Amino acid sequence: MKKLVALCSLVVIATIGCAGADVRPIVDMKGVNESAYEKDLQECQAYAKDQSGMGETAAKGAGAGAIVGGLLGLVTGGNKTGIIQAAGAGAVIGGAGGAFSGNQAQEAIVNRCLSGRGYKVLN
Repeated sequence: MKKLVALCSLVVIATIGCAGADVRPIVDMKGVNESAYEKDLQECQAYAKDQSGMGETAAKGAGAGAIVGGLLGLVTGGNKTGIIQAAGAGAVIGGAGGAFSGNQAQEAIVNRCLSGRGYKVLN
């Protein structure tokens, strides 16, 4: 069980470490003041970082994945070690899925923020 907790912690820590909202959408830069754009981009990234809850999303995904993985290990007749390994694998998969969802939320926030400031976001 200690290994499972350590694994879940690693997934969450790695995901939170990636939650810097370093999203850089493709923007049509024709006629755009680049220094003003960079300032606006940094502000929009800060909004995304504050609002997305990416670490929480990854943690919830890891927890749900651990439960599903553990139950799957139990149902398939695994021993204690097999159940713990299945739960750990579920935590990694669930945490990665949660991190992906969190990243998509950050991208959407940055894109809407820049669009709202008059930039033509291409992606």
